[in-house]
Amino acid sequence: MLLTGSQILFECLREQEVDTIFGYPGGTILNIYDAMIDYPEITHYLTSHEQGAAHAADGYARSTGKVGVCFATSGPGCANLVTGIATAYMDSSPVVFITANVAENLLGKDTFQEVDITGITMPITKWNYMVRSADELADVVREAFAIARSGRPGPVMIDITKNATAEKAEFETLPRELHHTQGRLKRLLERRANESDLKPAEPVMEDIETAVRMIKEAKRPMIICGGGVVRGRADKEFKEFAELVDAPVAITLMGAGGFRGRNPLTTGMIGMHGSQASNHAVDGCDLLIAVGCRFSDRVALNPATFAAQAKIIQIDIDRSEINKNVIVDHHVIGDAGQVLALLVERLEQMDHADWKEEVFKYPTETEYPESDKALTPSQITESIARICPQDTMVATDVGQHQMWVAQHFHYDYPGQLITSGGFGTMGFGLGAAIGAKVGNPDKTVVHITGDGCFRMNGNELAVVQAYDIPVITIIFNNSVLGMVRQWQTLIYHERYSQTTLDRSPDFVKYAEAFGLKGRRCTNQAEFEEALHEALECGHGYVIDCAIDTDEKVRPMVAGGNDITSFLLC
Repeated sequence: MLLTGSQILFECLREQEVDTIFGYPGGTILNIYDAMIDYPEITHYLTSHEQGAAHAADGYARSTGKVGVCFATSGPGCANLVTGIATAYMDSSPVVFITANVAENLLGKDTFQEVDITGITMPITKWNYMVRSADELADVVREAFAIARSGRPGPVMIDITKNATAEKAEFETLPRELHHTQGRLKRLLERRANESDLKPAEPVMEDIETAVRMIKEAKRPMIICGGGVVRGRADKEFKEFAELVDAPVAITLMGAGGFRGRNPLTTGMIGMHGSQASNHAVDGCDLLIAVGCRFSDRVALNPATFAAQAKIIQIDIDRSEINKNVIVDHHVIGDAGQVLALLVERLEQMDHADWKEEVFKYPTETEYPESDKALTPSQITESIARICPQDTMVATDVGQHQMWVAQHFHYDYPGQLITSGGFGTMGFGLGAAIGAKVGNPDKTVVHITGDGCFRMNGNELAVVQAYDIPVITIIFNNSVLGMVRQWQTLIYHERYSQTTLDRSPDFVKYAEAFGLKGRRCTNQAEFEEALHEALECGHGYVIDCAIDTDEKVRPMVAGGNDITSFLLC
């Protein structure tokens, strides 16, 4: 059948079973928005800003395991996506970003709202394309979705010239399971180019056998649960493996939910703000098994001394991560779930009781001092954990609040914690929470943020109100950029430069301006009353929590130091 490029796009989205899009229209993408009216089965959420749309699509993807979709127009519209694209890229989140550029005959002429968005985003996308004619559009869209979801997931960008959205071309519906049988996708698979992008390498059985031997020989094994376990939804296989090996398990920030925080083997978070149990265990183990962990500088703070007494096995789907940050003794390339299942088949129940007893002499969580004069972060997190349903999804921004909820909440399943790890994006949380709630309407979604972060993209409360999305925003308000001030206190000798935020707005009035309810709390009783009201009202709600300016995240290891060199405990 003969369709316009815009119609072909939506037919392809229909093939991918897309039912949700986040976006913001503009001149060059108007043909696409016009065509969208004829596809009522797809719900579009109009955000306040393109960055909010990017984060919402990302949060939707992380929480559901599906591919998120985001629309934006040319020029500043697509440029505003860049932070969101980089955030998805650093955390391996599958999102297809679809933008429209100026007409092909106007490219390269500094046309109004023209920008080379494929050039800009090349380093922060798994793949990107510029589509110049309608007859190539279906092929590109099918390949883009396959690449975004396959192997190590990640964002893909499709930039479509305006003329291609209006031109007509022949289109034939093709079921998703047959996409690999023709066109670009077929040719890519035949070339086996960039194998990890589309078809993860099968684990080499010799590598599996070597790993089994090393595990059997170990007396003090330690396991790290990384983000690859969450992205691969390999939590069941990981649990079976960890319990069979009977080894302590440290969890990275991005690995939260890959292994239950309440499991007796859990030592807590690892790294710069990791627990003493996790960091000391890594320092003292004789075998470290890292699953889906890339050994970032927030985990392996000093690569030269990281796990110095141990042999290291790295299991990862992406060959480029092997020996990138930490030199390992052995590696297995493959999907985390598949590799772990193969290991389990070849192992018998092990017992490392003496080693576990040694590890668990150290605390797995920090005990923070309480106060009856002010609301403390631990009171807030304790109340949330006790009052909210156990399967509540938590979306955070970046900073102290992010570390507090990573340390003290116990996540049970992949996608329960939605946070910006690798890129550390302030302003990520509210958009991500919106996306998570849209994708999981039956779950409670709490957005936890700081006063600095909330100022950045708090305008997305308009989306919460307009679509009646019952996201609860909880602000840790210390009137400073808390994590940066913490560094200034401990490392920069209390020289405070540009980190004080003793200024507007009043966040309760701000919420009310969007037609939402809000409350300010100064003690635990007030906070719990507000939280109960927020849960019962069934609408968006903002709780502004006044905490002390100098509350700190404990413990802390300064960057570049040995993992047990605690600057603050």
